[in-house]
Amino acid sequence: MHAFDVLGDPVRRRILELLADGEHASGAIVAVVQAEFGITQAAVSQHLKVLRESGFANVRIDGSRRIYTIDAKPLAEVDAWLSHFRGFWIHRMEALATEVARGKRTRGEGPDDPMNGP
Repeated sequence: MHAFDVLGDPVRRRILELLADGEHASGAIVAVVQAEFGITQAAVSQHLKVLRESGFANVRIDGSRRIYTIDAKPLAEVDAWLSHFRGFWIHRMEALATEVARGKRTRGEGPDDPMNGP
């Protein structure tokens, strides 16, 4: 399965977000995903299987628990592929930052403005 096929599913993206914060037992993943997406334990298990088989996640056995961790290698490959396209939006983001700063100067907002907070 292609990396973007894996990442195209919102459930799998959510599981990867959870794993980005550290390792999780499968039961904890199931609980979060079931609550957020309303899918069965079996469906969550299928998504975990796709992540394992596609190389996005690793699993180890700890007694009766399965502990999942993220594997960054496929994400690094996605990032490398996306690097070819960053030029299309990086300049726009820089231009947006310039316009925001210009707007603040026009309105008299700055670091000393009490509306900007601490």
